[in-house]
Amino acid sequence: MLAALAQETRLAVFRQLVEAGPAGRAAGELAEALGCAPATLSFHLKELSNAALIEGRQDGRFVIYAANFASMNALLAFMTENCCRASSADGCGC
Repeated sequence: MLAALAQETRLAVFRQLVEAGPAGRAAGELAEALGCAPATLSFHLKELSNAALIEGRQDGRFVIYAANFASMNALLAFMTENCCRASSADGCGC
């Protein structure tokens, strides 16, 4: 998941989808908002989907993408739990 988010365009796509909430956004809207070619966006959406960070659903002739909030929360919980493992017993304030 972190590797998928480490790329600038994928992070921007994910940020757009988090801001859109559960309703998500159509691929075309994302491409327009980010100034990204459809083929390039498709590649990045596939990478985010493979990392379980987003999910797509068919809505007529459009594909609507939304952030996978359960996966995002699991990643945040993992980072919070493990970031301070070597720190003091009080934690590091994560």
